[in-house]
Amino acid sequence: MSAENTTTTLAGELFAPGVGTQAGPPTTPAAGTGTAGEATPGAHSHGGPAPTGSPAERFTSTDPEAFGAPTGREEEWRFTPMRRIRPLLDGAPSDAHLQWDTDLPDGVELTSVEADDPLLKGLPEPVDRLAALTRARSGGAAVVRVPAEARLDRPVTLRLSGTGAEEVVWGQLVVEVGAFAEATVVLDHAGLARYSGGVAVLVGDGAQVTLVAAQEWARGSVHGGQFDAVVGRDATFRQVVVTLGGDLVRLVSNVQYAGPGGTAELFGVYFADETQHQEHRLWVDHAVPNCTSNVLYKGALQGEDAHTVWIGDVRIRPTATGTSTYELNRNLVLTDGARADSVPNLEIETGEIVGAGHASATGRFDDEQLFYLCSRGIDAETARRLVVRGFFADVVQHIGIPELQDRLMGSIEARLGGLPGLDDQPVEPA
Repeated sequence: MSAENTTTTLAGELFAPGVGTQAGPPTTPAAGTGTAGEATPGAHSHGGPAPTGSPAERFTSTDPEAFGAPTGREEEWRFTPMRRIRPLLDGAPSDAHLQWDTDLPDGVELTSVEADDPLLKGLPEPVDRLAALTRARSGGAAVVRVPAEARLDRPVTLRLSGTGAEEVVWGQLVVEVGAFAEATVVLDHAGLARYSGGVAVLVGDGAQVTLVAAQEWARGSVHGGQFDAVVGRDATFRQVVVTLGGDLVRLVSNVQYAGPGGTAELFGVYFADETQHQEHRLWVDHAVPNCTSNVLYKGALQGEDAHTVWIGDVRIRPTATGTSTYELNRNLVLTDGARADSVPNLEIETGEIVGAGHASATGRFDDEQLFYLCSRGIDAETARRLVVRGFFADVVQHIGIPELQDRLMGSIEARLGGLPGLDDQPVEPA
């Protein structure tokens, strides 16, 4: 890939006044939002006592040292196994790279920019030390550009494969989609690696973009990442995250709107096996009027010390009248010894909204569903597979690529081979 100088970028066009380069609220108060970490009078808040790590308290910076060295006691790191992620947080420079295999439809450009390029300076800022280290160590970024009004005949596919875990790989990807274009971008992660990657998707006005990120890393892999989306006026952004592999995967997804009428849909599926840690943190910033967001993540866990974490933060600022938002997380615990943490947070600073809500549920198999299937001649193991398949299918279908959907569902079903039989695993009501 060759470097390319750009004088006009979507980043400059997409950021609305007052949003600037922040992936979250500024560290100084935005107009009408009160002080950082303090809601305005009459604001409505769901979540734990302050400090909660909720959006109103979020700090962003491109300087890794501004965050300090995490100890594991901080709100944003308290669920993360610090020993396992320490090789990334140490931040050692590295020239290691993942292997890239690409499939680019006609009209799509893949190039690269240097670290001082105006495009990168206009991106949403890192929200934690790891993301800041990634920005600093990557030395630039790969850039995928989809022209305005394009209608691609197939998805843009980037297959990123690790070849070893001796050195940390730092990577940055920017996806620019022009106004009124329609595009699907697939990031397919596999192999063995210690990888920290940043992904920024800039969605032009009226565009429709789907980003699919699949994590099927080999055991022993560690993956940390920040996903940012800036959604233009009347644009639609859909993100589907599927996390199945790796020893530790920690992904932070952020959405902000550059104009009214934007829609963001964030879907996720994760399946943690024995000793795996999978952590997904989401933050949606409603700062402009008449925008919509919908979040649906589903996870399953099996095996001793399997651990999943889902944190969902949504902030509706005083200026975001006409907002409609909902977030839902559901977890299915398949065996003893597994743990799922789920924390939805909702900050509402205006009463002039269409609707807002959140929900979270964690439980075991529904014994009535299993009894129903078994009473109709289906053996216990097949019944379990059917229940889990149905649990995930309504999320996976949002990928919209049949062959990829089939592959990922096949990976999920292969993991179910490790489940004990019905007689060996007591079933409790959810």
